[in-house]
Parts: sequence; C-alpha cells; structure tokens
Amino acid sequence: MAFGKNKDKDAAMTPSQRAEEEQMQFMAQIQQQASYDESENAVEIENTKKEEVSEQNQNTETEVKKRKRKKKRRRRSSSYSYGYGYGYNYSYGYGYGYGGYGNSSDNSKFAIVESYKAGRTNIMFSLSASDKKCFAITSFSKGEGKSTVASNLAISFSKMEKKILLVDCDLRRPNVHNIFKLDNSNGLSNIIGKMVEYDDTVHKNVLENLDIITSGTIPPNPSELMCSSTFVNLMKKLQEEYDYIIFDTPPIGVVTDALLLKDLIAGYVLIVRERSTTHKDLVKLLDGVKMADSKVLGIIEVGCTGGKKRGKKKYYYYYQYY
Repeated sequence: MAFGKNKDKDAAMTPSQRAEEEQMQFMAQIQQQASYDESENAVEIENTKKEEVSEQNQNTETEVKKRKRKKKRRRRSSSYSYGYGYGYNYSYGYGYGYGGYGNSSDNSKFAIVESYKAGRTNIMFSLSASDKKCFAITSFSKGEGKSTVASNLAISFSKMEKKILLVDCDLRRPNVHNIFKLDNSNGLSNIIGKMVEYDDTVHKNVLENLDIITSGTIPPNPSELMCSSTFVNLMKKLQEEYDYIIFDTPPIGVVTDALLLKDLIAGYVLIVRERSTTHKDLVKLLDGVKMADSKVLGIIEVGCTGGKKRGKKKYYYYYQYY
C-alpha cells in the first residue's frame, strides 16, 4: 500500500522508513478522529446544558404561575366589601355599596352594619361623660377614609330616630357632597361668609333624621373661617336643634383646622387605615390632640383584611382609647 504523495517516493523508501511513515500517518488519523469526537462531545454537552437551562426556566415559570394563581385565590377569598353606601334599597337604607372591595355578600354587609353599630354604641358611651353631643372625625393624612366613616356613622346614628346633622368642615378637600350626591354650590363657607342663609343651604332629610351641610365654595382662608365668631355662634345654635352633630374635618397631619373645633366638641374619633397609617403617624395624631388639650373618644381602623389566626373576617373595628 502506498502512503506517500507519489509512487516514486514510496519506491525509494526502505522497509523501515515505510513502516515509520505508515505509523505517523496512522497516528495523525487517530488524532484527527479524536479531535472530531471531542468537538462532537462539546456540541452535545452544550446542547444538553441548553436543554437543562430551558427545562429549569420552564419549571421556574410554572412555579411562578402557580404562586400567582395561589395569591390570586387568596386575594379573592380574603377581599371583602367594606363601607356601605347610601340609597334606599338595602334593608337598613344603605343601598348600593359605597367604597367596597371584592365580592359583596349579605353576610359581609351585615357584619359591616354591625361594626358601625358597635362603633356608634362606644361613641355614645364616650359622649355620656360630656354635656356636648358633638364630635369630630379626623385622620392623620388624606385618603384614609374619614369622610366615608363620618357618613356611615351619621347614617348609623340616624337609625336610632335621633336628629343628626353631618357638617363637612373640610374646606380644602371636601368629599361628603360626593358621597351623598349633593349640590355643593353653597355650603358652610358661604354661610360663614354671610353670602347665604343657613335655612337655604342645609340639605334637609337626605335620609330620614339626617341633615347635611356641605362645605360650599372652597375659600382662600379656611382656618380663619373655622375659628370665626359666626361659625361658633352657628354651631352653638344648631346644638339646640339636633341630638348629635358630626364634623368631618381635615387630616391633622396635613393642616390644623380640625383642632380649631376643640371648644365646640366633646372629642375626636380618629381614623387609621391598615397598611397605610403607620405607628409613627398614630403617635403624632394622638400627640396633636393632646397638645390641643382635647380628648380622643376612640379609634376606628378601616381597610382591615381577614385574619388567618382568628379565622374570622375583619371589617371596621372600634375600640375605646384610654
């Protein structure tokens, strides 16, 4: 067999040289085959790694999807309707469900109404120690639900066949007129500014036994209006006409307008929202009321979620502050 490039060269080789040449060519072929095999193995290993990474990604995506589905189910099962609205279709007169989250049910509505009744009862006990039947609803910052609570408490009080007046004293960001769908072209600021008469401005019998004074035109000087003699005299006169007067006031952590009412009211009901109001905010809120030499009638927590340990649904809870 000829291994050389030409037969003349092979013929000139000695047997020993020819054997050496054959051995070198055989070794070169082995080396070439080894390199090819190594390259094939590398490609196969790389493909295997890609498949493993792809499988891991698929598993990860599957786990993520499972976790999302579980969270969604938990969220769906633990999101309850809270805050009831204002209409005439519900058996207690609270209608269409204002400010609720999640699926509403008869049981949840009943629990909400009962929670407000409990809050109403505790507030009445707190007011029994004072000769004043007026109190203010406030919070630390905006968006914590004080207007909703003030409106719901006013409705709850009116169900006792007591004459109730709800006054929107938030002359900066009023909301009561939005909740009850009332005209706000004239209101408290216009009465204090002597632009209109009280009898022409108050909304009579919005619900049975419930009258409402909206905020009116937003003034440039809310604080001055709140501490004016006209406002003080008006409120003293209205205390003789109504059994209870509820003031919806601005957040204490934003402005101090609410504290200007301290001489007209028995105290403050503070609103805190779960996962929104911090412990530091609550301390500042309590300190603000204390510095004004006024009294905290109680604290209402809103936006509560279901507690796993108790196995019960949590709604608005009221508890006395000492």
